[in-house]
Amino acid sequence: MRLAFVFPGQGAQYPGMGKELAEHYPAAREVFERADDALGYLLSRVCFEGPAEELDRTDVTQPAILAASMAALAALRAEGVEPAMAAGLSLGEYSALVAAGALELEDALRLVAKRGRLMQEAVPPGQGMMAAVLGLEAEAVEQACAAAAATGVVSVANYNCPGQVVISGQAAGVQAAMEQLKAAGGRVVPLAVSVPSHSALMRDAAELLRRELEKMRWGAPAFPVVSNVTAREVEPDEIVSLLVRQLYQPVRWQQSLEYMAGRVDYFVEVGPGKVLSGFVKKTARRQLLGNVEDMASLQRTVARVKEGEA
Repeated sequence: MRLAFVFPGQGAQYPGMGKELAEHYPAAREVFERADDALGYLLSRVCFEGPAEELDRTDVTQPAILAASMAALAALRAEGVEPAMAAGLSLGEYSALVAAGALELEDALRLVAKRGRLMQEAVPPGQGMMAAVLGLEAEAVEQACAAAAATGVVSVANYNCPGQVVISGQAAGVQAAMEQLKAAGGRVVPLAVSVPSHSALMRDAAELLRRELEKMRWGAPAFPVVSNVTAREVEPDEIVSLLVRQLYQPVRWQQSLEYMAGRVDYFVEVGPGKVLSGFVKKTARRQLLGNVEDMASLQRTVARVKEGEA
């Protein structure tokens, strides 16, 4: 059975994530211990206990989700379950690269904490905005963004799944696009985020991130990792440039799932939340095997893997 592991991005965090797995699996507990040492504070405490306000700080959220995702991966591996390929949504791409051995866990944790700070500092509070658009074709969303761009920067940030696209940019531009999209019959939901990710407003932050990425020791992935930017497998020599572009170009998640769907039997969401499971259901239909974020979900998913291999 060929599995694709998919790793969640920012927004998946919640107090308590990873706690059960760390209590039951020494390998999962070790992930959090390494994270605490690498960052110089008790990230494990914030993940396990909160408070939510601290966990929601971008520079904490990003390493927290990465650590919780790697703890879930460690538990799966302890049960003998391995991926044939992987991808991650935005921040989750770093989890996929760590899972594939292209980057050390400690380096990745420090890197994404810095990424969070750079993103937060890139745009003054209140000037950026993101919104989810439901029920319209991607082409209609692209056209609305192009028409609204005279009002302010706005573009597609995420192609999540059929019928769900996220837009991002300056507040005025996003609001202008929202009006057009509502008039076209779409449902538009402003997102509770302060950073206009995957828009041109992140270009300066992306160049600062490049400096950090170039300091890292990158290895060749042990299995294919699919890029958000290209929706194709990453080559080792293009990892840095793709992660730079990822900050200001759209995340082609639907296209990534479609690419992987023809190459694997099933998908497993590895890490906190079930957002990606919903996208898999809408994109790859019957290929979702399960998710892994706590003991109950781990046991269900491992049982399904073993049934499929029997």
